[in-house]
This record gives sequence, C-alpha cells and structure tokens, in this order.
Amino acid sequence: MIPASVHPGPGDHELLVRLTRLIESFRRPRIAVVGDLIADEFIYGGIDRVSREAPVLILRYDSTEVTPGGAGNAAHNVAALGGVARLVGLIGADEIGRRLARSFPRQVVRAGLVKPAGYHTPTKTRILAGGIHSVRQQVVRIDREGPPVTRAMRAQVAEAAVVAVAGCDAVIVSDYGTGLVTPALVAALKRHLPKRGRRPAAPILLDSRYSLLKYRGLTIAAPNESEVEQMLGITVGDDARALERAGRGILERTQMGAVLVTRGSRGMALFESGRPTQHISIYGTDEVADVTGAGDTVIATMAMALSVGASVSEAALLANYAGGLVVMKRGTATLTAHELQHAVATDLQS
Repeated sequence: MIPASVHPGPGDHELLVRLTRLIESFRRPRIAVVGDLIADEFIYGGIDRVSREAPVLILRYDSTEVTPGGAGNAAHNVAALGGVARLVGLIGADEIGRRLARSFPRQVVRAGLVKPAGYHTPTKTRILAGGIHSVRQQVVRIDREGPPVTRAMRAQVAEAAVVAVAGCDAVIVSDYGTGLVTPALVAALKRHLPKRGRRPAAPILLDSRYSLLKYRGLTIAAPNESEVEQMLGITVGDDARALERAGRGILERTQMGAVLVTRGSRGMALFESGRPTQHISIYGTDEVADVTGAGDTVIATMAMALSVGASVSEAALLANYAGGLVVMKRGTATLTAHELQHAVATDLQS
C-alpha cells in the first residue's frame, strides 16, 4: 500500500503521478465480493427476414455467450484489474449456473458460492441482431428471476461471507434486490472485520439498487442518478440544487463516509461530510456502446483503489475513467489496469 493522500495534488502532473502509482499498486489486492449473482446471457443472430406470422424479424441463430452479472461482474472486474476476488453468493446447479461458474477467471475464488437444492440461477437473456455490415443491437431482454431467498439460504451465505472477508483489503456488497443481501448481513460482516479505532480496517463499498437508505455507516455507497430519483421521489436532471440536496440528504441519513452519484453523460458527483461536493466530468465520448454492468466496474475500481491507499476522491476519479472506458465496450465488459493507466496518462498529459 502506498502512503495515503487526503486529496490529489493541485496540478495535472501531481495528479498523474499519484494516480499512476495507485494503479501500479493494483497487484493482487484481496477483495471480498458479497451479493446477488446474475447470469448475463447474450444470444446473437443475424437478420434473416420478416416473419409471415407476425410483423417481427426472424433471426438466424449464431451463438450464445454467458458472462457474469451483478456481484459476479464486480468480481470479474476486480480480477481483470489485477486483484483477487473472493466471491460469495447463491448460484444454481443448473446448466446456466455451471456455465456462469466456468466463465470466471482463476483470480475469482469461488469457494463462497452456495448451491442450495432446487435453486436456479437468475438470468438476464439479451437477444442481439444485426446484418453483416451493421452493429448488432439488442432486440429484447428476457429476465428469469431466481426462487425466493429463504432464511436458510441467507444463513449459508452469511457463514461463507464471514470466512471470505477475513484478511481482505476491501469488501464490495452488491445488492440487486433478490432479498439475499440485508442490513443484518452487512452488519455481521462489519463485526468480523479487523478494526482501526472504531471503524473496520477494510473499506466496505455498497451498491444497492433499491434499499440504500436501509444501510448505515459504510465507507461509500455508489448509486446512479435514476436510483437516487426513485428512492427520494425527485427529479434531478440539470438541477444542481436538487442534486446537492439529494446527495447531502443521503449522506446524512445513511451516515456513510461518502456517497458517489454516477450521472451517465453528466459524469459523477462525490459527497463527503465536511467537504465541498466534487463534480467529475465524464471521461471519453458520448458515443456509448453499452452501459450494461458499468456500475459494477465503477465500484470494483473504487474498491481496488481504496484497498491500496487511495483517498475517496482519488478512487472516484479512477472509477470515472474506468466507467468511461467500459461503456465503450459491448456486453458485460471489464477493463485492465493497463487500459486504465493509458486512459489516465492520455487524459492528463493532453
């Protein structure tokens, strides 16, 4: 771990040096990833003709790809950046679950995957079509939810999670709303982490799609703007005051160390107690190829950065670069530390 910094230096050169050293330290941090595993299934086909049965396209099947989604995608991103992810969650013994398990690189430790009898893996199937000379576009998405999560399943996952967080440098909690992740589970993880004073020594990062306001006292939460609008019943858009009230309100109600609101083409806004709001402009272009899983990339990058000594501000800056890169890729994508380093260097040296 490199020496900690409260905030970046005043100029681009100082910032470049600092961010470069942080990325160079992305060598095998141990990150526990606890939460909802989802299989992202992509079915590819070419447009053949229009059906005579209904005004719909007939696609000629090409191939099927299964990639990790949800907590699995966060773990996959940790591994791609150079870390070791200890993944904990529910997975089915079904065919899609087996294909999902095989899709992980070896840097994703799967000892914490729980396979309850009769459980089937939640799956998001995206059907993409295109011609020979055209980009494939998503035609439809089919969601197959898993069965209700029982108390026994939660207990098994909690037991595996307590083992996984031991000795970890950071913890990611990925709550996609299946009912597996609860404030009680997160509180149990906090109790089993080593302490630095009254706080856990390892940072805990939360990505909760629907229940952020139920959690308390973690290192950082990273909702996107639409999730903020839904949880507070407001519209942010271009209203800077509405954004400020929302971010400060969430920070106060949850007692988080920080709240990072990702805003798509508007960039990010970082809220920390006692510090001015930091507005981070979007990295890259507005020619987005696919936003699937971008939030998982953001939180994985922040976890990696915080685990090697970054300030929250520095971690957010790196996450902004990572998010800007991954949305220019198709599917549930990841990026490497080398790609991240190149983006930082190109941006700050230009």
